[in-house]
Amino acid sequence: MGEVVNYSVVDRIAVVRIDNPPVNSMDRGLRAGLKKVFSELKTKNDVAGIVVACAGRTFVAGADIKEFDTGMAEPGFHEVYRLVEDSAVPVVAALHGTALGGGTELALACHYRVADKGARIGLPELSLGIIPGAGGTQRLPRVIALEGALDMMLSGKPMTADAAQAAGLIDAVVAGDLVGEAVAFAKDLVARQAGPRRTRERSVKGAENATALLEAKRAQAARTMRNRQAPLALVDAVKAAVELPFDDGLKVEQSISSQLEKATESRALRHLFFAEREVRKIPGMAPDIKPRPVRRVGIVGAGTMGGGIAMNFLNVGIPVTIVDASQANLDRGLATIRKNYERSVTRGSLKPDELERRMALLTPTLDYNALAEADLVIEAVFENMALKKEIFARLDAIARPGAILGTNTSTLDIDEIAAVTKRPRDVIGLHFFSPANVMQLLEIVQAGKTAPDVLLTALEVAKTIRKTGVVAKVCYGFIGNRMMDPYAREAERCVLEGATPQEVDSALEEFGMAMGILAVFDMAGVDIGHLTRLERGHLLP
Repeated sequence: MGEVVNYSVVDRIAVVRIDNPPVNSMDRGLRAGLKKVFSELKTKNDVAGIVVACAGRTFVAGADIKEFDTGMAEPGFHEVYRLVEDSAVPVVAALHGTALGGGTELALACHYRVADKGARIGLPELSLGIIPGAGGTQRLPRVIALEGALDMMLSGKPMTADAAQAAGLIDAVVAGDLVGEAVAFAKDLVARQAGPRRTRERSVKGAENATALLEAKRAQAARTMRNRQAPLALVDAVKAAVELPFDDGLKVEQSISSQLEKATESRALRHLFFAEREVRKIPGMAPDIKPRPVRRVGIVGAGTMGGGIAMNFLNVGIPVTIVDASQANLDRGLATIRKNYERSVTRGSLKPDELERRMALLTPTLDYNALAEADLVIEAVFENMALKKEIFARLDAIARPGAILGTNTSTLDIDEIAAVTKRPRDVIGLHFFSPANVMQLLEIVQAGKTAPDVLLTALEVAKTIRKTGVVAKVCYGFIGNRMMDPYAREAERCVLEGATPQEVDSALEEFGMAMGILAVFDMAGVDIGHLTRLERGHLLP
């Protein structure tokens, strides 16, 4: 393997290339490489401009998170980024893939930014309980409007290249040869004698209205991210960008970052970050196992769960056929799906033509035979073992060979369901949580005879529909409901002892839960718990 950072000079433009697979993370080796290269370039009189680009599928996609626990080795981010920003010749960042966290902060330390049309740029540090700590809170408000900078950091959502250009974060969006276009951009700067445009020397955009805006964003963060420290600390850091000279604001950012890295919130969220990646690793899964293709999906049941599950696939362009025993149920289910999408249109998060495109992918029917060509069929009817067995027997006769048969059961024995088919190796549990189009968790339940490629396909499906797939075995409640049982039991006992449901849920939401457990039951339907107890009655003493 060659050096992590190297450069070449052609026509007086140095192309600095980062190659630190898999995602060019800004670890100690990469920082040292950048320091060495930019220190050398300072001495090169034949260099009139610099382009910073990355090999592989993405620009720098963040820091090495493990360094938060092991300690940040020298050289640090600030030393390296100041060296980049201090360059006497213009530095152009060439962005592709996902420039995130430390990658975006490196781009902000560069003087100009050119992005591939498919690039996305973001500062998602709040998801780890920290703030952008390599100058992001100080540089971003000097490049784009203060409100936009706050929204970008508080939401953590990456911007598309076009949106970033509209905001002023990107100078040019290109298609095709990104490095070639970035070199041409640098040559044009040299020809125009544009010179460096150091972010730290620019003023905060919108500072005149900062007081009211900062208070509004602080109140919003306190309301929407209850009991979180990092969002409020981020507002404090941005306030320092508004009120203090750059270097003083940077010291405030560093102090806040140092405190947050050690806090329980960040340590817990970092644990979650690594845990979510560990759940994708399945012990005993042979490396030569390949997932089955899933190009069409069938769903049995057009109720709350069936409709929500369908939306996950429609959202990513996968056609769905949804079957129900009643035309009234189908009509009601489709109306609910459309209403959910219309709500997104009203909020501005979905365009009207995209709503219609997604709805056009949905085929409602009363005929089970319409599922014959589906690659994956998910049963999503209520918790009744006899009904589920009847449905799986019908699916077994109709579904094509190799089709995967999934059940959305939350508590019933999937081995018992699989036993009514002649293809138990193709049966798996796919338990979505309500509302299925929103909740991130997808329990993937490996039955006793589930084939390895079916399990791997389920994990790939979870990734495709942007869920966190967690593998469980067949047992009561699997993982989520097994954990929720004692939690719910204590909440119900509080009600039996005299507390109102509102008092119980208010206490839980004040603690930090997104929704009180009793409200969850109301939304899912209290009949589900009742039906589950009836179905499992023969197993109780």
